[in-house]
Amino acid sequence: MNPSTALPTGRELQLPFVVFRPMFNFSANHLLLLSRTECRSCAVFLMQDHSTRRVYRLYDFTKSLDLEANVFYCVAGKVNSADKLSLVIESVKRDTKHTWSSMAHAPVDGAEDSPLS
Repeated sequence: MNPSTALPTGRELQLPFVVFRPMFNFSANHLLLLSRTECRSCAVFLMQDHSTRRVYRLYDFTKSLDLEANVFYCVAGKVNSADKLSLVIESVKRDTKHTWSSMAHAPVDGAEDSPLS
């Protein structure tokens, strides 16, 4: 399995009736919460990388995370499935390098304090 793409490389260990695939670490910064869904065994978060616009489905099997909208997060965890790309959350913290106010568009050509005519 290639850790950057989570695609199989043919090196999975196969025993009768069981296939063991290695787990890989993942981490992402600058993620915004899109939605949270409560399932029987876990909470599922849809989060979007603000820079790439890529959307991730992240699983919280502890069901203990209470993430807020309009806040950037840094997330770390494990990729536990190559065929479905299941991203299991191990830790979440606020992304202090990217604040919500930093997303505001900069004024064009010094127009920040000039009154409208």
